[in-house]
Amino acid sequence: MRRPRWIMLAVAIAFGLMGVLAARLVGESQTRSVQGVNTAQLWSASLPDLAGAQQPLSQWRGRVVVINFWAPWCPPCRQEIPGFIRLQERYGAQGLQFIGIALDDAFSVRQYVDEAGINYPILLGGVEGALLGQAAGNSRGGLPYTLLLDRQGRPVAGLVGAVSERRLEELVQPLL
Repeated sequence: MRRPRWIMLAVAIAFGLMGVLAARLVGESQTRSVQGVNTAQLWSASLPDLAGAQQPLSQWRGRVVVINFWAPWCPPCRQEIPGFIRLQERYGAQGLQFIGIALDDAFSVRQYVDEAGINYPILLGGVEGALLGQAAGNSRGGLPYTLLLDRQGRPVAGLVGAVSERRLEELVQPLL
């Protein structure tokens, strides 16, 4: 069933406002307990990529996975993406896989992806992506939210707010 664009836009705006508030409250990212993560729901999810093809998250099992929930209009999201690009380039061959789940319309996402030169898969989340974010441990719905999973698909860290390249690299390296 197709949802009207205005509903998706309202959800995206609400998440953005919560993300800006969360970023102001926590500044640099805060690591959150990952006990409430529903990994079964995560690994069974499938979202469209920028070409409209459904991409099951399960295709990346067996890798160290960083799932980042973001939007192109979110300043802290835009701040952390260059570091993600560099880490994907640096550690991709060793088994690191970033996945961006964008909570915005395809046109805006594609425009930013091209501008930033993002080198990892970007999936369009919409309402389903917002619900998936909750399953990933983002109970407050703030953006950006980053979930780190080990090679066995177990959650290692949930990060609320912009995460620095150095901080994420410290978390990722032992898992590779």
